[in-house]
Amino acid sequence: MQRDQHMTGPSWAGTAGAVLAALSIGLSAWAAHGLDPGPARAGVQTASLYAFGHGVALAALARAAVRRLGVIALAVLLLGTVLFCGSVAGGALLGWPTRLAPAGGSLMMLGWLLWAADALRR
Repeated sequence: MQRDQHMTGPSWAGTAGAVLAALSIGLSAWAAHGLDPGPARAGVQTASLYAFGHGVALAALARAAVRRLGVIALAVLLLGTVLFCGSVAGGALLGWPTRLAPAGGSLMMLGWLLWAADALRR
């Protein structure tokens, strides 16, 4: 059966969202059971929470992104999530600088605003 590209959104967004959600569950479990209470655990749990929420959102919204603005919104959400969560988790676990977290958070907000603009145009 051939897939009608006009009826479904990008599969990359759904796939990336599902992978983010799965990784966040493992990361959160590891933080809860493998890290001592403190800043590292809190940072990893924060990164896991945002990765899970945005992963589920990407997976759920992927099929609805049929217009260019919706696809761009999901790409911005994915990039923002990776930058924010990666920066926060890297800072907590490896002592990396977290300077990318604000850019990632800003991109997540921009992605949601772009999604809202696309929804208003439908």
